[in-house]
Amino acid sequence: MTPPKAVREAPGLERRVELVLLSARTGFNFLAHRARLVLTPPDRRRAAEERFQLRTAADVADALGNMKGALMKVGQIASYVGDGLPEAFRTALADLQQDAPPMSAELAAHVVEQELGTPPHRLFRRWDDEPMAAASIGQVHRAATADGLDVAVKVQYPGVDRAIRSDLANAGWLFALLGQMFPGMEPGPIVTEIKARLLEELDYRIEAENQRLFADHYADHPLIHVPDVVDRYSTGRVLTTELAEGARFDELEKWSQRERDLAGETIVRFVFGSLFRMHAFNGDPHPGNYVFRPGGHVSFLDFGLVKRFTPEEVAIVEELVKAMSLDEDPHAFRVALESAGFLKPGQSFSDEHVADYFRHFFSFTASAGTTSFTPEHANKTVKRLMDTSGPYGDIMKAGNAPPFAVVLQRINLGLLAVLGRLRATADWGAIMSELWPSADASS
Repeated sequence: MTPPKAVREAPGLERRVELVLLSARTGFNFLAHRARLVLTPPDRRRAAEERFQLRTAADVADALGNMKGALMKVGQIASYVGDGLPEAFRTALADLQQDAPPMSAELAAHVVEQELGTPPHRLFRRWDDEPMAAASIGQVHRAATADGLDVAVKVQYPGVDRAIRSDLANAGWLFALLGQMFPGMEPGPIVTEIKARLLEELDYRIEAENQRLFADHYADHPLIHVPDVVDRYSTGRVLTTELAEGARFDELEKWSQRERDLAGETIVRFVFGSLFRMHAFNGDPHPGNYVFRPGGHVSFLDFGLVKRFTPEEVAIVEELVKAMSLDEDPHAFRVALESAGFLKPGQSFSDEHVADYFRHFFSFTASAGTTSFTPEHANKTVKRLMDTSGPYGDIMKAGNAPPFAVVLQRINLGLLAVLGRLRATADWGAIMSELWPSADASS
């Protein structure tokens, strides 16, 4: 049997050429647009600017979606972490969260047959050719097993492993740029950690193991649901799990504020409960990875990017939270930062200056009474992480990210953006106090 033509695998040179062409095309279009704008009446320039942004954003989203892999993940993250991009770009890139361009039905069926030995229409009682969702690594099809269980079957794109390895091998310019922005950063260990986590995503057997860990831990939880893995239909490139039914994120945003508050609380309990109780963190908190039901019931999807921590690493996080939020001790907080490798020791700035910078990131753990996450808070978080020219540039340039904590930055770059979109409101300080390791494990 001749296999069907694969999705654009674009290994190595081809992917670099695509990026160069995209950059050149965008630059040429921008120059032409500026030339046309000179001749456009002033009252029509804003509309012309918006039309140009929409066309350019659609081109970028289409290119990243078709390239798949790590570059597409960049587009996914950019779509929801803040307001640094024009609205047209965020809207276009938002499609990459769960509706990226899919592979053909024929190709998906071929991968399933390669992995499981039987075409999906014979293997499953029901198989939907049209995918439920398509993202950076694979796409998901709805099916039913021979015994009638409704399942979600994730099928990996052929060649995506080579695409991601190529992206990571050619990401040196990005890390060089980060090194210039943050001179205190030690890029070697950080790059190694990022590569290790992303490469783990390529093996669905690792993802299945991660998902079983979380599913077992939350098996009896009243609000948190992690779909069970169906091992009989799972391999390294096909992952079959129990189907999670419910509303997607864009639908939740139309529900009452009370429902959004309950959903936000469940997400927080899952993220920090997992960190402090399981010593594990699911590092992909974006809107496409949740399914919601009324009353705060949330199903959590996609466990490809999971970081497991040692007790010593979790103790460092606890020590930082204690010093900043519970004891409000700037000196102890700075000592903990330096000991853990977050900050170069011996810098001239004061303990209070350090605390002023980091206090923003700990604000909801220290809050007393009811407070709300907002998009503005999420945007400020991203800017505080990136703006080396501001009043805290000296701290940022002396800062570092220990390898164990790299994935935890997804809290600042993902979780806070999700909660901000929900405008989730609760007594976050009280909720966090329930999640410390010393608290009752039923939380």
